Amino acid sequence: MSAPRQAAPAANLARTVVFAAFIAVLGIFPGFYLGGAAVPIVLQNMGPLLAGSILGARRGGASVLLFLALVAIGLPLLSGGRGGIAPFVGPSGGFVLGWVLSAVVVGLVVQLAPKPGLLVLLAANVAGVAVDYLIGIPYWGLMIGDLGAAAVQSLAFVPGDAVKLVAVSLVAVAVHRAVPALTGAPRRAPAEG
Repeated sequence: MSAPRQAAPAANLARTVVFAAFIAVLGIFPGFYLGGAAVPIVLQNMGPLLAGSILGARRGGASVLLFLALVAIGLPLLSGGRGGIAPFVGPSGGFVLGWVLSAVVVGLVVQLAPKPGLLVLLAANVAGVAVDYLIGIPYWGLMIGDLGAAAVQSLAFVPGDAVKLVAVSLVAVAVHRAVPALTGAPRRAPAEG
C-alpha cells in the first residue's frame, strides 16, 4: 500500500491563510471585561486552538503568526477592533503572543497521536490553553506589577475557556473524521493481521 499523498504547497498555503482569516473573523465578537480586569474575555482564542487541532503544529502556528503579523502592521483584527503594536505591549499581550505556541503545542499533540479522537483532542486543547496561560499570566503580572493579582484575575477565564476547548475539540474530531490526513502528519499504518 502506498503512502498517502502530501498536499500541494499551494493547498497548504491556502489552508494557512484561511485559518488566519478565521481567527480574524472571530475578532468580530467583542471581548468583555469581567470585574474590571485589564484583559478581556474573547472568543478569538478559539482560533489558534482550532488551527493547531486541524492543521497541525507547523501550519497551525504559521496561520497564527500570519494573523499576528497583520495585527502588528495595524489591521484592527483583534476583538474590539484593536491592531498595531499596542495590544502586544499591554496586559493582554502575553495571551495574544501565547496563541502561537498554543497552536504549535496542540498541533504536536494531535500529530503524535495515532488517531486524533475526542480524548486526544481534548488533551491537546487543554495543553494549548495551559501554555497560553503560562505565557499570558506572567506577562500580565509584569504589566500590572503583581503576578498574584494577575493569576487570581485569570481564574475568571477558566470556565469560558473550558467550554471553548470542548467546542473546538468536538469540531476538530468531526473534521478529522471527514478529512483524516488534514494535519499533514504521517499517521502510523494499522498493523497487518
